[in-house]
Amino acid sequence: MSALLQQRLRNAGPVPCTVGIPIYRGMPWLRQAIESLEQQTCRGFEVLAVLDGPDRESSVYLASVTRLNLRVIERPHRGLVATLNHLLAECATPWLVRQDADDISYPARLHKLTEAAHQYPRAGLLCSRARYEPRGRARGRFRSSHGSPFALRRAVHAGRLLSFCHSSVALNVAVAQAAGGYRDIPHSEDSDLWWRIALQADIHCLPDVLTGFRQHEQSVSSLHHEAQQISGLYVQYLLLSSIWGLAPRPLADVREALAALLPQSTLQARQSLRQANMALASGQWLTAAGCLTQSLILDPLYLPRRAWQEFSPQLQTNGLAPQVFWKEKHLLWT
Repeated sequence: MSALLQQRLRNAGPVPCTVGIPIYRGMPWLRQAIESLEQQTCRGFEVLAVLDGPDRESSVYLASVTRLNLRVIERPHRGLVATLNHLLAECATPWLVRQDADDISYPARLHKLTEAAHQYPRAGLLCSRARYEPRGRARGRFRSSHGSPFALRRAVHAGRLLSFCHSSVALNVAVAQAAGGYRDIPHSEDSDLWWRIALQADIHCLPDVLTGFRQHEQSVSSLHHEAQQISGLYVQYLLLSSIWGLAPRPLADVREALAALLPQSTLQARQSLRQANMALASGQWLTAAGCLTQSLILDPLYLPRRAWQEFSPQLQTNGLAPQVFWKEKHLLWT
């Protein structure tokens, strides 16, 4: 931990958390994100908004916000990873609560996270459940890994990636920085940090649904779906490299081999299901029905499996069976 961060933590006083919002072309959803923070049942937290590049509309809106302890930093465009690391560096409290500009925090979120932060001050990460927004139209909950700290760490040691909605997570700043912070892995920087935290500190999961996660056409998952899946496999590859004591290669060197591991029919079925939920969210019922049908045609088992995961007590993780990587060892490691 840097001397500057140690000083900030000593001077932080009773305020345990800062809500960090990375913003890149934040409107129109930013307004709802900020309003959800204004409606929190607890007070005293700071909101730190970092604008990644010129964004006049977001900047003007943030200047009008008066009901929050809001600090705004405007920087040249440097990308999401640099922005997230800047949030960690600028955070003046022990905990950084993640929230994207297009997601919302339900009213009890910060109260519940603050309670958990006091109960588990040495935890590396706190998280809650999340559901898709808008409520009443979008269906289902975000598929999250929920279990005891021991069960979560055991899953990581077994080579599986944890699945959380990144806007449901609160990071222990000191632990996150000691783990190396965010690394430049496009579209999967969060899960890469989580496995490194899990090997160093406990992760505590709150059973409450405290975050609303918005799916839309301009999100990273919509615009870069397949690239995100390949990056996710690369994160698992880095984890397995660490566990097995092997030297990982750069993503560019193994991208083709990782892409060959992706089950294309399941990947396409997942994207069709995502499109169905976005259609439901906008009231396009016929489009949603067509996307659901397409998902079933592409992979008849994916939708039933996803529905079963909504209610299953089994720990949910991301990635492929580690044996799949081992079979391709000659292509992935040298």
